[in-house]
Amino acid sequence: MEHFYTLQGEGYHTGKAAYFIRLGGCDVGCVWCDVKDSWDASGHPLMTTQQITDVAAANEGRIAVITGGEPAMHQLQHLCDALHAKGFKTHIETSGAHPLSGDLDWVTLSPKKFKAPLDSCMAKADELKVVVFHPSDLKWAEEHAAKVSPDCRLYLQPEWSKRDVVTPLIIDYIKQHPKWQLSLQTHKYINIP
Repeated sequence: MEHFYTLQGEGYHTGKAAYFIRLGGCDVGCVWCDVKDSWDASGHPLMTTQQITDVAAANEGRIAVITGGEPAMHQLQHLCDALHAKGFKTHIETSGAHPLSGDLDWVTLSPKKFKAPLDSCMAKADELKVVVFHPSDLKWAEEHAAKVSPDCRLYLQPEWSKRDVVTPLIIDYIKQHPKWQLSLQTHKYINIP
């Protein structure tokens, strides 16, 4: 769908230079998705793996974030191999609703209520990032935290349109449950892609 060089805006790698590769196609359909135009893959031009990795490699950063839409709907082995050949670490941002493919160096799993994550994806998560839209999402976050490995980093992130309401709730919750950390969409605060 699109690709761009920026800073990772959220989660464990916040602030690091990263090349984002947003793949079209999504069958999860979150009501608060901020890139709904990514859902229909047919509405976007195709690029070869060579083209996208050449463009990405023209930048200094060596983190490639494969996102969507839902990137796990695609077979990613060839893309991961090509990115690794150019010296990139491959990261994915996924709902976990589809099996993962490719040699991924970092898995950010952000579960959605509309389509449950697979247990196999939960087991591979390096970070669990739960978007909090409603106070009840905190209990839902705990249910998912129980399914990831003990080494998985746990993040609670306010849904952007509800940030003024839910951020104070998240802060209080983390103070009571310090295994969690706060993730903010810093790219939206500083107005970068």
